[in-house]
Amino acid sequence: MKLSDKLANLMNAQIGNEMGAAMQYLQIATYFDARSLPKFAQFFYTQSAEEQAHAMKFLHYMLEIGAEVHIPTIEAPVYEIADTAAAFQMSVDWEHEVTEQIYALMDIAVADRDYASQTFLQWFVTEQVEEVSSMETLLEVVNRVGEKNLFMIESYLERTPEEE
Repeated sequence: MKLSDKLANLMNAQIGNEMGAAMQYLQIATYFDARSLPKFAQFFYTQSAEEQAHAMKFLHYMLEIGAEVHIPTIEAPVYEIADTAAAFQMSVDWEHEVTEQIYALMDIAVADRDYASQTFLQWFVTEQVEEVSSMETLLEVVNRVGEKNLFMIESYLERTPEEE
């Protein structure tokens, strides 16, 4: 099975995008950990691990079909985070960007009539619905509750079931 050069290049780029997201979520987790907000920190540590797992899905898929893997340079995360709402807004924006990246990959797979890649990418299309929804919900909760009442959100996160 052969990927088109265009799809292979974008999948390699997506490995970097996913690893970049993992690093950004790790940085956000440390922001909350340093502020004694362990549930926020754990949420973002988990997000970081998920993004790394997504990168590995792309990597393994490419290896499985015999495509060359070229892991790109990954930009450093943003270190300056103004507040909790800014951290979640950054996350919402990132998840929307990733959704567009996945759609671009799917568009190429469809144009190439690459049915295997379409099937592979469908998992990510579905995953992005959940990612965007959960980040938008948490941003809404943070905005409603406000920076002075973050411990209420810690309690909210305590009661929110972990995703599998």
